[in-house]
Amino acid sequence: MDFYTLWTLAAPPIVGGIIGYFTNDIAIKMLFRPYRAYYFAGRQVPFTPGLIPSNQERLAQRISDAIMGSLLTPEELQNLARKLLQTDRTQAAIHWLLQLVLEQIQGKNQERTVKIIANILQDLVGQAFPRLLKVMARREDFLEPQLNQIFEQVILELRLNEAQAAQVADWLLDVVIPPDVIRETLVDFLTDRNIRVIDEGFREKTTGTYWVVANLFGVRNALTRLRTYCLDEREESNARIAELIVSLGISDRLKELLQNISFQNLPVSTVRQLRKTMRDSVRSYAQDKGVEVLKGLSSSADWEHIAALLLNRLRNSDVVNRSLDPVSREFAIVLERYLEKDLELIVMQAIPILNIDQVIINRVKATSSQDLELAIQGIVKSELQAIVNLGGILGIVIGLLQTVSLLFRGS
Repeated sequence: MDFYTLWTLAAPPIVGGIIGYFTNDIAIKMLFRPYRAYYFAGRQVPFTPGLIPSNQERLAQRISDAIMGSLLTPEELQNLARKLLQTDRTQAAIHWLLQLVLEQIQGKNQERTVKIIANILQDLVGQAFPRLLKVMARREDFLEPQLNQIFEQVILELRLNEAQAAQVADWLLDVVIPPDVIRETLVDFLTDRNIRVIDEGFREKTTGTYWVVANLFGVRNALTRLRTYCLDEREESNARIAELIVSLGISDRLKELLQNISFQNLPVSTVRQLRKTMRDSVRSYAQDKGVEVLKGLSSSADWEHIAALLLNRLRNSDVVNRSLDPVSREFAIVLERYLEKDLELIVMQAIPILNIDQVIINRVKATSSQDLELAIQGIVKSELQAIVNLGGILGIVIGLLQTVSLLFRGS
């Protein structure tokens, strides 16, 4: 077999393999290249730019439709949301937010936080609480349980000890009813009419030996002389009254009396009436002056100092730090229950807001043709190379068939 015959038989598979291999390779490259259009004599050269660059906008729309139609369906988004919003993940996120708030309070922005909290407290006490108090005070049961508890646990149990009773007794004898006050009261009481009434009553209502004394001597002269003595001899009468107070042990008697004073010794009906009177008094005071008191308190209080104290207390409070976990857990459970009920509605409302399809379109359109080629080749590089290799193999097979056909024809 000469060289010409050998070449005639070998050329078809060789040429077919080369053509099949490079034709597929060129065809695949023409999907992406050239990246821009070329012009000759004012006209655009055919197949420039490549198929994908020339139809990138339509490709972006197709990719968006494919993703939103089969991948990111509302059902899949709901499943994704359920996975993302599991209780443990939600609790961790809420716990992180709470810690962030505490760190914000403890950080450099404390001065600003203090001012914000101070304004909130001032508004609550100066504006919100007065309006609420004005409305609540109109109710008949305004603070009834609280006032009853104060009355029963504080006022009913209130009793002076020995030292307190001694102080009150001394105050009464030194300030409220000193000897001079007793003398003036005695003078005011011993008028001519009162002396006459006492004398006549003493004469009429006594019997036996006392009747003889009352009718022979009477008490008019003695009372009249007592009044005159108190008027004319003030210093001496005050001294005699002071001595009488000491000799009679009035201070000890008052102290003992004050120690024995207790609301528990009063009748039940009286205690109930006192409790009702106290509630009515508090309610009336809240209606008439409660608003002014709260507004005055709001204007006079140093709210920034109070807010700083609250923040310092929060910063150093172990209770706050320990409560982060249970609080975040409760919030997560509440959120989970809410999402179980309305997750579908939330997702359906979120899809138009997120506008995911337009985001995909814009992202594909904004990607350069070269980057798009690299991305696609990075995903299906082996598949694209297999197509090129398959083209070469098919070219060789067709060439071999042609060679076999030539052999049969030559025979």
